Amino acid sequence: MISSKMFRANHPSRVVILLSTPEGQQSGLLSDSVVMTDNLATIIESEIDRKIGILPMSKVDAALRHTLNL
Repeated sequence: MISSKMFRANHPSRVVILLSTPEGQQSGLLSDSVVMTDNLATIIESEIDRKIGILPMSKVDAALRHTLNL
């Protein structure tokens, strides 16, 4: 889940994406956001219409490791 509610940040399971950074500009997001790896969902690949951008996967991977206790 990705939220623009920045008060949800400041937890090891969450990744902040700021539009003022190169990572934020590549994300395709419309506002500063928080990726919440502690709120996971499964979707069917055929339901994905298009790619809007990319995220810094090293940070997302670290947050997922924390969430999953790996």
